[in-house]
Formats: sequence, C-alpha cells, structure tokens
Amino acid sequence: MSNILPAITFVMAWVLRMEKLKINSIRSQAKIMGTVATVAGAMLMTLVKGPVIELFRAKGSSTPELQGAGLTLKHSIKGSLMITVGCFSWAAFMNLQAITLRTYPAELSLTAWICILGTAQGAVVALIMERGKASVWSINWDAKFLAAVYSGIVCSGFAYYIQGVVMKDRGPVFVTAFSPLSMVIVAVMSSFILAEQMTLGRVMGAMVIVAGLYLVIWGKSKDYKSESLITDEQTTQAKQLTDSGNNGDLIPCHGVITINASNEGTMTVEEQKRDKGNQNKPSN
Repeated sequence: MSNILPAITFVMAWVLRMEKLKINSIRSQAKIMGTVATVAGAMLMTLVKGPVIELFRAKGSSTPELQGAGLTLKHSIKGSLMITVGCFSWAAFMNLQAITLRTYPAELSLTAWICILGTAQGAVVALIMERGKASVWSINWDAKFLAAVYSGIVCSGFAYYIQGVVMKDRGPVFVTAFSPLSMVIVAVMSSFILAEQMTLGRVMGAMVIVAGLYLVIWGKSKDYKSESLITDEQTTQAKQLTDSGNNGDLIPCHGVITINASNEGTMTVEEQKRDKGNQNKPSN
C-alpha cells in the first residue's frame, strides 16, 4: 500500500499548483500514465504470484511466508487505515519540503533541521509509548543497533539531502516516482541473500514499474526543457531591449547618475571655484 505514495504526491502537488497539468499535453499524459503504471506495477508484484522462476542462487530453497498468524479483519482494516494516513503524511512532507526549498534553498542545513526535529519528536513518542521500560534505551552491539545507525545516516541524512537537491530543480513528484523501485530492488536482493523465490508476477510488476518510471522521467524532462527555453527567451529579449536602448541614445537613469557623478568627480579646482562664484552672484 505504501507504493501509492507517487499518486498521492502527484495529486497534492497539482492541487498546490506545484505541478503543471494539461490534459492535451503529451508530457502531462505521460506523467499521469507513468504514475498510474508505477502504482499498478507495485500492486501486480504484491497480488500476482504466478509460476516460480528458478535462479542459480535460489534453487531448491525458499523462505516460508507467514499466513496471517493471529491476523483478524479488524486488525487488517486498522493497519490499512494507518498505512494510508502514513502515505498522506509522507506525501505532505515531500510537498512541504519542496515549498520550503523555495525560500530556504540550503539543502544541507534543512536536512540537519529535519533530522533534529525528527529526533526530538521520536524521543517524545518513545517516552510515551515505552514509559516505565528502561531496558529499551540500552544500546547493544547487535543488528538492532546496526539498523538504527544505517537508517539514521543513510535513510535519513543522505536521503533527505539528495532528495532536497533533486527536488529543488525537478519537484516532489520526480523524487517520489522512484519509491516503487525499492520494491524491485528488495525482490532481487531477497532472491540472492534470503533465497526467496522469484515469481512471474514479481518480474511482470517490476517491468511495469520501470516502464512507469520512464514515462514520468520523460514527462518531467520535457517540462524542464520547456521551462529552460522560456527562461532563455526572456533573457534574450531583455538583452535585446537593453542593447537597442543603448544604440538608440537612450541612456538608462542609473547611467545618467553615473555620468553626472563621474563629471563632478573630475572637475578641477578652478572650475569648482568658478562654479561657486556663479552660484553666489545675485540674480537680476
């Protein structure tokens, strides 16, 4: 369900007018189709199994899957609602980061603030949820500590900084479009590391996700090129107007001020005395 993040981010960015959308435009249609394809590919990898594809590393071995041990309909609905709220919150965070970067374009400083505030919020939540349990705050040199360090340095520090740099130029939709790709990477790595079985549904879903990502990237690249052309045209027109004004003996106001200031600064002492004498003469 977390793979609906690109679709939610796309809708939020369009509502906030951060993403331009024209139904008749080919690049807008490509972005819409690509976003839908990434979500559909992720759902395809999850829901469709198909025949098993034997890999050279995972032959004859498989990892047993949990068949919903202790799972009830009430827990399923509650979990689905919480995941949906989490997706909306994450999409809102992406759009908020893009809005913040417009007035605060310091990606590294913004990343530090995000991590500091996230640490403070996480500490408050942990104190509330784990009250009276001092053992949970102990640090042990185990897999949990390694996971926390990796998550803090790579998944938070590096990821927030890189996505801020990319987001400032390409927008939040471009960044979140790559989130379903993690599902493809996990599926491939789990086949080699954990000896999980690779099924035809996973392969088909991965192909659909890659196709959707290509459509989104193509549409965003066209938007980026069109914006660059508009900016270049505006710069060229402004330069032509400036050149034509100078060639037509039209001197801007700042030029007149500069010329007058330079003339006053180059007056000799005799000219200054003569000028003062003329000013002191009584007028007829």
